[in-house]
Amino acid sequence: MARQIRKAKKIIYVFCEGESEQEYARFLRTAFSDVAALHIPPPVSSSLFESTKNKFDNEARFRNNAEAIDEIWFFFDTEDHDANQWEKRFKIIKQLRRLRKKPNIRVRLLMTSACIEYWFRLHYEMAAPALHTKADKNHALHWIQQKVPGYKKGDPTSICQIAALWPDAVRNGEKVLIRLTKEGMPSADDKNSDERDAWLHQNSHTFTTVQEAIRFLESLRD
Repeated sequence: MARQIRKAKKIIYVFCEGESEQEYARFLRTAFSDVAALHIPPPVSSSLFESTKNKFDNEARFRNNAEAIDEIWFFFDTEDHDANQWEKRFKIIKQLRRLRKKPNIRVRLLMTSACIEYWFRLHYEMAAPALHTKADKNHALHWIQQKVPGYKKGDPTSICQIAALWPDAVRNGEKVLIRLTKEGMPSADDKNSDERDAWLHQNSHTFTTVQEAIRFLESLRD
C-alpha cells in the first residue's frame, strides 16, 4: 500500500488594518488550518505597510522567520485619498518579497474599497455601490447591521456568522472584478498581479480582492 505524503502547510503572515479584518482572518485560520498556518499580528490602524516593513527590519521574531514564510498578506481598505500611495507601498512590497530568495515571498493584497463592510455585504448579495464619502461608508455599515443584528466592528461572534458564508462572497467578489475588465482593468493571473493591483489601488472603482486569497487557500486542498 502506497504511503500518503502529507504536504507541508503554507506559512502565511496576515497584517490587518483593523480589528474586523483581524477577526475575519482568524476565521480563515481556523477554517483552513488543515492546509495553512496563518500568523496574525495585532492590527495596525495606520501606516500598515511601513509598520510591517519595520517589523521585519527590527524585530527578530519576524526577521528570523522570513525564510520559512511563503506569503505575506495585507488586509486593508483602499481609500480615494490613498491612491497616490501606490508607488511607496509597492516599493515595500518588493522589499518584502526579497526577504526570501528562490522562491521569493509572495505578497498578496486583500483590498476592499473604503470599508470592510462592503466585503461583508458580498456574503449576502452581489452589489457594487459607490463607496467614496463618509455617508457611503455609514450606509455600508448600517446595511450589515440590519442584516446581522448586533454587528459592530471587531465583534468576533457576528463576524464569524458573516464569514461562514464565504463561498457566496467569493463568487460575488469574482463577479465584481469581471465587470471591471470592461472598465479597463488589466488582466492578471496568480503569479502576475502587480499591474492589476496598481490599477485597482489607484482608481475609484468599487471592488474587493479578498476572494483571491480564499481561492488560494481552497487550492491548497487539491
